[in-house]
Amino acid sequence: MENMAAWEALPGKTSEEKLHALGIMEYKMLDIRMLDEINRMYGIEVFLFFEEDLARDRTLKSVLDEFETIPEFGRPYVRIGSFLRFTRENDPSFEQTMREFPLMIEIVTTGEMQSPKDGTPTRYITGLMPFLDELDVDGEHNS
Repeated sequence: MENMAAWEALPGKTSEEKLHALGIMEYKMLDIRMLDEINRMYGIEVFLFFEEDLARDRTLKSVLDEFETIPEFGRPYVRIGSFLRFTRENDPSFEQTMREFPLMIEIVTTGEMQSPKDGTPTRYITGLMPFLDELDVDGEHNS
């Protein structure tokens, strides 16, 4: 399992130390493309939240349990791979836009939970998507 080998090769003994080696810590703002790379390279699940109170005030497990019967794109969160795949398929200019105006995600929490599929430990990162009024894609700030 190459993700596990990459994870084990990171400096640090604890998950927190290994995540810090990747630049992952609460309140830090990270480019969505970097989070996608971490997801793919290290097998860390990344959940992007659209609602601040859910991201900050609830456990990831409680949110996942509450919305498990809702179709993926009707939930107040989305896995990073699904979000990027959907956006790339529906917006041909997305990659260029990301180069000019990186989409910055605020890291809210990190942790480990049991995978609902097979019960194995799964590392995760939750991030808060910027609110639409915070996105500055035209280079001007609205006051």
